[in-house]
Amino acid sequence: MNTSSKQDERIARMTFASVYPHYLAKIEKKGRTEAELHQVIEWLTGFDAPKLQQLIEDKVTFESFFREAIINKNVHLITGVICGYRVEEITNPLTQQVRYLDKLVDELAKGKKMEKILRSSL
Repeated sequence: MNTSSKQDERIARMTFASVYPHYLAKIEKKGRTEAELHQVIEWLTGFDAPKLQQLIEDKVTFESFFREAIINKNVHLITGVICGYRVEEITNPLTQQVRYLDKLVDELAKGKKMEKILRSSL
């Protein structure tokens, strides 16, 4: 699915630090932990907790965040709808990666088992 170039540009310029507190609040409200959030982010990007903290402090954009990431080889197993878009059909690679992260956070907040979120039992 095509997203508008304006939306893609807006996502690229958005900082990870501006969105992270929203991810955290969303999952904590549903009884999940920051450690679980970090586990999900590390699975997707390869970033451990100290690296995540550095990226937050440096206020990196999503463009820089995902440029540094080592995307999990099983990312293609993330499917479904997030923010009105089917993630597997998003054509802009950066927007797709951000939506993958959104999808994983959403699954965590919905109480899915970690094995399912991390696609380890598939």
